Amino acid sequence: MNIEKEKWNAAIASAEYVKNGMLVGLGSGSTAAFMIAELGKRVAGGLIMKGVPSSNTTARLAKQAGISLISLEDAGTLDINIDGADEFDARLRLIKGGGGAMLREKILAHNSRFNLIIADSGKQVDRLGKFKLPLETIPFATQNIMEELGKMDLHPQLRMKKEAVYKTDENNCIVDVDIFQKDDLEELNRTLIQIPGVVETGLFLSTTDMVLMGKGQTVTSFKK
Repeated sequence: MNIEKEKWNAAIASAEYVKNGMLVGLGSGSTAAFMIAELGKRVAGGLIMKGVPSSNTTARLAKQAGISLISLEDAGTLDINIDGADEFDARLRLIKGGGGAMLREKILAHNSRFNLIIADSGKQVDRLGKFKLPLETIPFATQNIMEELGKMDLHPQLRMKKEAVYKTDENNCIVDVDIFQKDDLEELNRTLIQIPGVVETGLFLSTTDMVLMGKGQTVTSFKK
């Protein structure tokens, strides 16, 4: 199984949904990078679109690909948002945030008419949670939040980058927690987001309209 080829196939398939004049949310991560590259090729071939990036890294990739960028404030509602996922289940619920961009990614998802997720076959799971759930937290409260999460048996780990604390584009921290044994993810998400200082979670439970999954040489679509 060639994971990179599966990502490319899903990315190419997703680009077919972008039509002239669209405002497009541009996700973050390795699969989204393939999508951005493919859209860049189509822009060079005459496609007219504007993108709203979900991270500083995505903004750089989009500029390199020749994609015109616009702020979310100026865009308002997006026609389509295309992003990757760390995991998705049969109900099209996601865990995102492996790259630390889930706050802006969730904002774009919320402000889009259609949310399209692209993934390789390794991202499909029967149960969410083998991939640790990221939480974005403000630095002022992070240590106290970790103590509270520990009491909830979520085994929190502060994300590090080399020797330093990892920081998001919003200059916040990421705490990764273990939710694999949790059954009611909707209730868990409500509990987590209510902790003061937790800015956002990596649970995307109701935003996804379609998943395009590369598998082998084909692309499979999943819809609600």
